[in-house]
Amino acid sequence: MTDRRRIARRIPTWGAVAPLLGFRRPVWNGVDRRLAQALSVKDLARIARRTTPRPVFDYVHGAAEDELGITRARQAFAGVEFEPRVLHDVAEVDTSTTILGARASFPLIMAPTGFTRMMHHEGEIAVARAAARAGVPYTLSTMGTTSPGELRGAVPDGANWFQLYLWKDRDGTRQLIDEARRTGYDTLVLTVDTPVAGNRLRDARNGLTIPPTLNLKTMWDMAWHPSWWFNVLTTDPIEFASLRSFDGTVAELATKMFDPSLKIEDLAWLREEWDGKLVVKGIQSVADAERVVDAGADALVVSNHGGRQLDRAPTPLRLLPEVASAVGDRTEIFLDTGILSGADVLAAVGLGADACMVGRAYLYGLMAGGERGVDRMLQIMRAEAVRTMQLSGVSTVNELRGRVRLG
Repeated sequence: MTDRRRIARRIPTWGAVAPLLGFRRPVWNGVDRRLAQALSVKDLARIARRTTPRPVFDYVHGAAEDELGITRARQAFAGVEFEPRVLHDVAEVDTSTTILGARASFPLIMAPTGFTRMMHHEGEIAVARAAARAGVPYTLSTMGTTSPGELRGAVPDGANWFQLYLWKDRDGTRQLIDEARRTGYDTLVLTVDTPVAGNRLRDARNGLTIPPTLNLKTMWDMAWHPSWWFNVLTTDPIEFASLRSFDGTVAELATKMFDPSLKIEDLAWLREEWDGKLVVKGIQSVADAERVVDAGADALVVSNHGGRQLDRAPTPLRLLPEVASAVGDRTEIFLDTGILSGADVLAAVGLGADACMVGRAYLYGLMAGGERGVDRMLQIMRAEAVRTMQLSGVSTVNELRGRVRLG
């Protein structure tokens, strides 16, 4: 017969139970409590959806028409495979790199986004401060709600870049270039994929205006998002800081700023006007990559504008290896669109990018918790990158080149 010995039992003591209790010290600050729950950028997006009015959240989260471009971009990252190596010392890994001759702690650039104070009243200055603490560049948009001088004064030690559109009004463009130069910016990012504004159906259906219009619908929304509305109504009005003299609607402004007659000769004109570093954003073909490099670009961004312009544009991550093969020895290459994790950043580096630009990711953090939310996004992405590097058996980001496959 089987010997079935009885297991001795005892009355548990407090000393034995106490270590098992999962009680945590309460977090009284609501923002800190929300952000502590965020373990990924997608978590930040879910928090942002709860804390921000729907039209504002949709402006960030949405894309053009059927939103195929952004969906395909994220699917491309989902199909990436790393080639891990084992038995390598990864006790210490280095995520730093060089971007346009300057050291960065991580191959990441905060992309230009318009109307940023609409997402959270702390706006561009909060993002730039977080970027400066993290040691990565921040790009202020021409359609931002903080002027170049105001941002530079608030964050003097940051690696601050300025994004530009080439207007039909070249005198107005020249004034913006002069302001960027006068206030200490050394890098211009020219956006070239906006001959006209994309068809963003969420914004049209939500009736989005800048700043938000008070009506019955928004008054109802105020009841569900009181903190957001309180901050908007008790801080400076939301306006286009670089265009304060402009009097018109957002659509009229887009018509003024976006020039469908833009040609490669206009890029050559800008290269003569600007003696600093010049980045061209919105490259969607190898042929255009070669043309802008020939015209004097110091770097280019393979990007379809986050899926917000041409919905069926090429998927940037899939195009990246071809562009890197064609011009990677002549210029720096950045990637934009669909990046939601530190692993995504490293996947792009492995396929030929020198760094990545993110916009939505940090705006989710900003909406979820202001400046602290952007800090949290950067912490999450860097931790994901460190873990990915360790599990891949590399100690520097450049070791990933050639070790990433597209599914």
